[in-house]
Amino acid sequence: MSRGFIKEGDQEEIPRVPMRAYLPEGVPNYVTKEGLEALKEELKDLEAECVKAGDNYIMVNFIDASIKLLVDRINNAVEVDLSKSNKETVSFGAWVRYNGRVVRIVGVDEADVNKGLISFISPIAKLLIGKKPGDVIDLKGSEKIKVEEVSFEPMELTQIVQDKPAQTAKTTERCPRRIIEEQPEPTTQAQPIVENEPFTSPVKVDGPRRFEPEVNDIEFLPIVNERGNILGRAMYVELHQGNKMLHPVAHLHVLNSKGEVTRRYWWHVAFGDTPEKTLKRKMVETLGLSGANPKLKRQYILETKNEKELVYVFTVVSEEDLPLSPEEKEYVNLFEKD
Repeated sequence: MSRGFIKEGDQEEIPRVPMRAYLPEGVPNYVTKEGLEALKEELKDLEAECVKAGDNYIMVNFIDASIKLLVDRINNAVEVDLSKSNKETVSFGAWVRYNGRVVRIVGVDEADVNKGLISFISPIAKLLIGKKPGDVIDLKGSEKIKVEEVSFEPMELTQIVQDKPAQTAKTTERCPRRIIEEQPEPTTQAQPIVENEPFTSPVKVDGPRRFEPEVNDIEFLPIVNERGNILGRAMYVELHQGNKMLHPVAHLHVLNSKGEVTRRYWWHVAFGDTPEKTLKRKMVETLGLSGANPKLKRQYILETKNEKELVYVFTVVSEEDLPLSPEEKEYVNLFEKD
C-alpha cells in the first residue's frame, strides 16, 4: 500500500494475511460435519474481531481479507455424509488404526498431524483410502503399513507430543490470535547461530561411510516466502511433485584448514526449526560432528523441474573423518550455485 494512504502518526505495517491450508486446484474441498461447523465458528469470531477493531483501518483490512479467504472456503465446502460410507473400507472421515497408531482422515482446514488428524490429500491418506483391515501396503525399502482397524465412530487419536508448544505467529500486538494458525516463530535469515551451544554426539564414527540424503514422503516441511517466513506446511511428497511451493533446505560445505572443500551435505529444514537448528542437529545425528559452529555464507532460491527451494548455504571447518559425499552428478549439481 502507498504510504500516502497511511494516516499521519500511524506507522504500523499492514500484516500479511496467512494462507489457508493448501488445496490443489480442481480438488473438491471435502469437509466433515465438525470441520464445517468449525469454519463457520471461525467466521463468527472474525466478524466479532472486525467490530472490535473499530476505526483501526489496518486491522479492519487485515480481518476483511482473512474473512474473504474463509468465506471462499465455506462456500466451496463439500460436506461428506459419513452415514453413506462403506464401514469396512477406509474413506474420508474414517478413523484408521495402522501400525499401532490411530489417525482420522479429514479436510485440509481440519488437518493437524500433531493431533492425529490428517488431510485427505496427504500421501499417507491416499495410501490408506480404499484399504480394509488386514491389508498391507509396501513402501520403499522394507517399510510396510498394516491396516488394523477402520471405524466411523470416534476412536482415541494418536497425538504427537512436542518438546515445546507451538507459538502463535506474530504480526502486530493488536492482531487477534484466533485468526492466525498456531505455528512456530517465522524463520528468517537474520536469526543468528547460537555460538558455543553444547552438543554431545550419539553417533560414533569408526571410519568414512557414505552420506545418504534423507527422504521421508510423509514428513511435514515448512512452506516459506522468499524471506524465509513460514506461511504454512506440506508433506515432503507434496513439495516434490512440481507444484513449486517454496521450502527451506540447508547446504553444508566442510572445509579443511587450507580452505578446501572436502565434503558437501544437505538437509531439509524441519517444520518448527530454524535452518541453523536443523543443521546443527543433523551434523550431530548423521555426521557425528559436535561442537562445531557453522557459518552462514549466503541464501538463494533454487528452482528445478520438480521443486523450489530456499537454500541456506553454510560452511564449517573440520579435519574429522566424516561420511563421504555422494559422487553422482545429480548430487554434485545441487551445490553448483552455492
